[in-house]
Amino acid sequence: MATEPDRISEGDLVDMLGIEGYEFDGVAEASMRMPVRDRVKQPFGIVHGGAFAALAETVCSRATYDAVAPRLALGQANETVFIRPVRSGVVEARARALHRGTTSWVWDVEMRDGDGRLCATSRLIVAVRDAR
Repeated sequence: MATEPDRISEGDLVDMLGIEGYEFDGVAEASMRMPVRDRVKQPFGIVHGGAFAALAETVCSRATYDAVAPRLALGQANETVFIRPVRSGVVEARARALHRGTTSWVWDVEMRDGDGRLCATSRLIVAVRDAR
């Protein structure tokens, strides 16, 4: 994860997807959002599954890192399930830590559209490691 908590480096995947609005309670709940723009859509005009997965991994990795720094937080597993397509507006991700261990954190993420409808869920495992 980025070493500068307030800004992920310009030009990276997070910047390209437009992921923004990071909030973390410092314990077990975090959120971010992704505006729906053409660059996050697949050819049929709906948000690409990889964009949902990236949003979920970003919020969980960032929150884990903020909780464990200077140790590293590295995505280890990401299972994302798609429920409803999103064509416009915004995707809001809300993550809740189920396990906060010394070597891994486990998160559940709900992603909803601007009308609050559940569109995707993710279960993330984030590895916690010492920097080499």
